[in-house]
Amino acid sequence: MSRRIVLVGFMAAGKTTVGRLLAARLGRPFVDLDEEVESVAGRPIAELFTSGGEAGFREMEARVTRELDGARDVVVATGGGWMARPELRDRWPDAVRVWLRVSPPMVVRRLRGRVEGRPMLNPEAPERSVRNLLDERLGDYARAELAVDTDGRTPEQVTDRILDLLGVA
Repeated sequence: MSRRIVLVGFMAAGKTTVGRLLAARLGRPFVDLDEEVESVAGRPIAELFTSGGEAGFREMEARVTRELDGARDVVVATGGGWMARPELRDRWPDAVRVWLRVSPPMVVRRLRGRVEGRPMLNPEAPERSVRNLLDERLGDYARAELAVDTDGRTPEQVTDRILDLLGVA
């Protein structure tokens, strides 16, 4: 099995929740790239977007990704736009990337009341902005080696499916 398992997909797909479960089941460390960015920056991602724009956030995301180059036997949850950047998604050739697929209606349902802190979404039209952004990224997510649908599944069921696809279940 690959040394690095990287969970990719749109916001609210469950990357962090599933990542923690998967890492625990495999006895591996877990790293959430968005949490690492906030830790290094000393402030929330929304504030990074406000002060440095998307470019500032993406540079910090790239820095945190590079810092994980030496990490082995780790489960990594990425941010929603990570796969759209070839210099990041192709950085770890030993990784298996698992796309957690989620439908736009499920994203909106999961984010209900929490759209304000999502700088890539328009709080005035969350459904439309989710659909537009997801459409832009679908081709990038489809580059993942594995894909698991998350709609209608619990995080435990998604984790079980990933382990099955990895041949570990």
